[in-house]
Amino acid sequence: MQRLTAKQYLVSRPVYSEDSLAEDHQKIHRLHKTPLDHLKEYLTCDSRRAKNAVLSLLPIIGWLKIYRVREWLLGDVVSGISTGMVAIMQGLAFSLMASLPPSYGLYTAFFPMLTYFFLGTSRHISVGAFPVLSLMVGVVVTRLVPQNGPPANITGFEGLSPDQQRVLVASSMTFLMGIFQLAMGVLQVGFVVKYLSDTLVSGFTTAAAVHILVSQLKFVLGLEVPGISGPLSIIRTLEMIFVQITSTNICDLVMSIVIMLVVFIMKELNDRFKAKLPVPIPIEFIVTVIACGLSYGFKFNEKFGVQIVGEMVKGYEPPMAPSLEVFQESAVEAFPAAIVGFAVAFSVAKVYSIKHDYIIDGNQELIAFGVSNIFGASFKSFAASTALSRTAVQESSGGKTQVAGLISALMAMIVTTALGFLLEPLPRSVLGALVIVNLKGMLMQFREIVYLWRKDKPDCVVWVVTCLSACLLGLDLGLAVGLGIELITVIFRTQFPRCSTLANIQGTDLYRDRKDYLHIFEPIGVKIFKIPSPIFFANIDFFKEKLIEAVGFNPLRVLRKRNKAIRKIKKLLQKGSDDITEVKEFFNQTEEFDFKDEEMDQLFNKNNLPSRINWNAELPVDINVPRVDLHSLILDFSAVSFLDISAMKGLKMVIKEFIRADVDVYIVSCDEYVLEKMHNCMFFDMEILTSMIFPTIHDTMLHVLERNDGKIKTVIAENMLAWDLKNETEFSYT
Repeated sequence: MQRLTAKQYLVSRPVYSEDSLAEDHQKIHRLHKTPLDHLKEYLTCDSRRAKNAVLSLLPIIGWLKIYRVREWLLGDVVSGISTGMVAIMQGLAFSLMASLPPSYGLYTAFFPMLTYFFLGTSRHISVGAFPVLSLMVGVVVTRLVPQNGPPANITGFEGLSPDQQRVLVASSMTFLMGIFQLAMGVLQVGFVVKYLSDTLVSGFTTAAAVHILVSQLKFVLGLEVPGISGPLSIIRTLEMIFVQITSTNICDLVMSIVIMLVVFIMKELNDRFKAKLPVPIPIEFIVTVIACGLSYGFKFNEKFGVQIVGEMVKGYEPPMAPSLEVFQESAVEAFPAAIVGFAVAFSVAKVYSIKHDYIIDGNQELIAFGVSNIFGASFKSFAASTALSRTAVQESSGGKTQVAGLISALMAMIVTTALGFLLEPLPRSVLGALVIVNLKGMLMQFREIVYLWRKDKPDCVVWVVTCLSACLLGLDLGLAVGLGIELITVIFRTQFPRCSTLANIQGTDLYRDRKDYLHIFEPIGVKIFKIPSPIFFANIDFFKEKLIEAVGFNPLRVLRKRNKAIRKIKKLLQKGSDDITEVKEFFNQTEEFDFKDEEMDQLFNKNNLPSRINWNAELPVDINVPRVDLHSLILDFSAVSFLDISAMKGLKMVIKEFIRADVDVYIVSCDEYVLEKMHNCMFFDMEILTSMIFPTIHDTMLHVLERNDGKIKTVIAENMLAWDLKNETEFSYT
């Protein structure tokens, strides 16, 4: 990187404290709105706000007005067809993870997109089945309607076949997910997704990929393994697979391996030559067609015992009301699923909105996905979000708007209503193989462990704990554990920040950590202490400990020692000791003091102590008081964004202790909000004055040098301010 040419500038101004700065430069008094004012503003309605509300609730109006038919329509059509092929195959495959008949995956590729087309703010994401959500739905379906054993005692199950019971559970849970998302959107709490960091989402989705991989092994191997849910389900599933490993269907295994290799190689070629290819090669659709043809022609089901998709539901079934009993049984799983679905979709949408320079609204996205899931669940589809691979196809193949998404949904409709019978001979192992090969991106996230360990160990801990807990405890509990660990790391970083002692970099007005630079200047008797975080009830004690460690003494102990010394001096004065002359010299006066016992016990009240005592002078015989060479303590509050009441009390106490130990305390670079709160909370009094607040460290330093020692000031000023004007920045203060 090329080094910038040194610039020079000259500043000539007075040394300012906050009080003197306010005298010379008038501040604007700003009136802060009360909660009632904000409520009135929120409830006020006019024509402009009504128009904005409509545009916000129906984003389609905004992008349809700028739609370039000649430039964008062809790209959207081509993209819609390409995405539709992928969406159909993924819908069929992901429905197996939800423990549902494959045809219902086509429902998820159709219904949610219809409403997102009107309500969504992203122009590029492909709405439909998402493997992690499908697995979370499948956990609930397996728990309430197990493959081996009776279903849960739910009234709505009466008269329904096992498949219909599973569809009812999946759609009811999806309906509840939609309610959660819609409620969060209406209440404007889209910010909750910010608490799911990229590290947490990466660890969680990696664990989900492991669950998905294990769940698809039974299809790839052609084994009869019942679905298992709950903690340690992944271990129990693997145990059952290995018990039956000798019963592997060789035809399923060979076909799956071939398909995974072919699809993997073609996807790599698509990525490598994406700049030259007009549209990505729809390899998933191609291998599905070939597998269907081979299975039908060679009768894989009859000759080799291969499990096939079987009878497809033709057309669409009438709407179905959700089950309230399923709501009660699935509420714990539905809420994290709603959060995960939105978080993934919003993250993907944000990437493409930045790339194509448009704005997405998190709260509106919650509303869009909430309505989409409610609408889709009414027609027996399961949880919808987006898949990165499918969205990448939609964007890279020329999609500009959700017209491409609408066309992909229409393709799913065509297959459902007219062409579904062609997919009936498709082996389920093919769908399992397609699911596994699409996990590559999520499984490759394991590489992040090494990177995070080198760059940020707390983030690495979050990733590993989230991944392990989600693998072993289940996705819902794993997400909760990961979120808890993430919040603990945030608390740890704020409760135990890296405090530092600053020093002047010679020849500048800059102050940095004294451990980081060779040529620094530290004035005698001055300490500059910085805490790089807010100060609140949880870290005020840590702040005190680090401050005492930085200055090298505890002011409270010094005051107690001085108090004991004064008691001894009082006794010497009353007895008329031979050392009375030495004692009077210690007080720097000849008159006697009238000490009262009750005053001597007032440790924290400096007004009750002899104000002319020179504690750094040579002490009388048998009197030991710690020597304090510090005369000025500067607290850098540039990184302190807020103080709570508990911290305010603790800070006030520790400042008073230093003041009563004859140490001048200064607060610099204090945020206006923090300073205002100090005034409102009566922080300042007869001891802690507003004159201790300064705008910069350099102003404070010059004030300290002027106040304490003229000779030291001269020496220090020469080191700090006598700069070479040809090479360095020059400052001149009056």
